[in-house]
Amino acid sequence: MKDILTAPFVEEMKETTANMYRLGWDERNGGNISYMLDEEEVAQYLDLSNVIRTIDTGFDATPLIGKIFIVTGSGKYFKNVTKAPQINLGIVRIAKDGTTAELLWGFEDGGTVTSEFPAHMMSHMARLEVNPANRVVLHAHPTYTLAMNFVHQLDDRAVTRSLWQMCTECMVVFPDGIGVLPWMLCGGNDIGIATAEKMKEYRLVIWGLHGLYGAGKDLDETFGLLETVEKAAQLYMLTAHLPRLYTITDPQLLQIAKAYHVEDICRKDFLDI
Repeated sequence: MKDILTAPFVEEMKETTANMYRLGWDERNGGNISYMLDEEEVAQYLDLSNVIRTIDTGFDATPLIGKIFIVTGSGKYFKNVTKAPQINLGIVRIAKDGTTAELLWGFEDGGTVTSEFPAHMMSHMARLEVNPANRVVLHAHPTYTLAMNFVHQLDDRAVTRSLWQMCTECMVVFPDGIGVLPWMLCGGNDIGIATAEKMKEYRLVIWGLHGLYGAGKDLDETFGLLETVEKAAQLYMLTAHLPRLYTITDPQLLQIAKAYHVEDICRKDFLDI
């Protein structure tokens, strides 16, 4: 059996959490990650028959029965993941009852899964129906994206258009747009249900006055989604108080979509053409 601390998925989690903390996106215990793992790969590092303890999830995740996830812990700081992954991360499997998570590794101090576990698992269920390759859900509090929430109209079309207009790559990276939720109490099933509903249309969802959710095929892609949104939001906030002399026009946005072969998934209803 290989050493779990050398597993690529543990190394990826260490690197991603360190980067997110360094960028100021996940202060204190803010932010969370869940990453669906390949069972055969995990079996190289863990005895999958050894369940350390069970965790009540508080919701029905029947479509995910048997799926294995590495997740960040409740109350855990991203800055501590690198030095103590076995405490700040856990590997869990959705049990046969659909409402319980079986801890296979981690949370050695008695910790548990992130309080946003329902939102993550519901988002996984929604994204897997759209794209079976989507294996990561990532939540962060990117500074400029959050700041933009306080000065910009909060709806899908308006936010997407403003961010698309900030830099050429935005149409390439998230042509499917961004879903936006109003402020909701976090840590419960209601916000999870609302997020999952948006995830049926979008890989990116803004939690109004709170943060940003993203889904993707791996940690690199999902981190890149959030990174691109945050760069665009930064440009917006740096220029919002100034007269705008130039912008990327809607015909130009469509030109980008055609050039980079994303016209089929581009939200054309968000363009004034």
